Amino acid sequence: MKVLLLSDLSSSHTIKWANTLSASGIEIFLYGFNKFDRTQFSDGVQIFSLNTPEFISSKLNGNFLKIYYIKALPKLFEILRRIKPDILHSHYVASYGLIGALSHFHPIITSVWGIDILKFPNYSFLHKSLVKFALNKSDYIFATSEYLKARAQTYSNKVISLTPFGVNTNIFKPDFTYQDDDEIVIGTIKNLENKYGIDFLIKVFAELKFRMPTSKLKLLIVGGGSLRYQLEQLAEKLNIRNYVEFAGHIPHNQIPTYHNKIDIACYFSNVESFGVSVLESSACEKPVVVSDVGGLTEVVQNNRTGFVVKSHDIKVSVDSIQKLILDRQLRRSFGQEGRKMVKRLFEEKDCVNRMINFYNSILRDNKNVD
Repeated sequence: MKVLLLSDLSSSHTIKWANTLSASGIEIFLYGFNKFDRTQFSDGVQIFSLNTPEFISSKLNGNFLKIYYIKALPKLFEILRRIKPDILHSHYVASYGLIGALSHFHPIITSVWGIDILKFPNYSFLHKSLVKFALNKSDYIFATSEYLKARAQTYSNKVISLTPFGVNTNIFKPDFTYQDDDEIVIGTIKNLENKYGIDFLIKVFAELKFRMPTSKLKLLIVGGGSLRYQLEQLAEKLNIRNYVEFAGHIPHNQIPTYHNKIDIACYFSNVESFGVSVLESSACEKPVVVSDVGGLTEVVQNNRTGFVVKSHDIKVSVDSIQKLILDRQLRRSFGQEGRKMVKRLFEEKDCVNRMINFYNSILRDNKNVD
């Protein structure tokens, strides 16, 4: 089976899908607009890039410069003629979904990822029309969560299938080397951008320090992004800068290590389509506290693997974290139940097999039509 993926070449999700599908024996070809790091991909993945300038490829919030991507079509036509894939699979409806639809290739799948369906259509009538066009030209539509599925369903009456991101529990697993009985590390692993609510987490931590002045607490913030300076200034303003570590961007292979440096993982996103980082924390047996936003409620079992709190409710958020700080057994129980949940519902190999089963079903459907 040959599958051509249209997707962001620098995305960790793209890298994971491409590598795991290739390892499963599928011939994977990948076409994206941006530059990429070849070392992140397995040898079996064949990659084509348009090498779009960064000032354009970074405009992901509905900027009309995306019309530039129409330049990607001639290259796509050339690739399709050369490799003759069995399936064309576009990831992210607002860009790759559009050029996939314009290719008129069949069968074509479009996967919605998040902002492409949650925000992009709201910029204008034209943006909404582009989303409807891309989805309705697709033969199949995939979504990673029930939340995204419901939102995508407002733009298309086609059947939408669930294909959640998975976590490899052989890589994301508990490692107690980093535990310090005298210190509780509260942390998050997210990009430092508005949608992830890192400013709110800093305010929550400041309140925790005020409530528990004698407790040895630390806030670990892992990830790069445009808001780092502002967030550092906020921590300074709240007089907690000495207790906050900004680890910055880290390589993908170091992420499990940083999950294991955290005792209580917090994700107070303002917008969230799924919640892979939450599942990674749970796989490492960390209790989680998350906002009741988007797909986060689908990856946390409230009062069993963590706490789901009302978005922007600082008191409830602080109360929930404080409860975990004071109860070591509760932290252990939530963490253990979280790992069981990930292994049961979100194991990477099971999610990959689910995708492969969809591919095989699509090929059978089209063979019968032919």
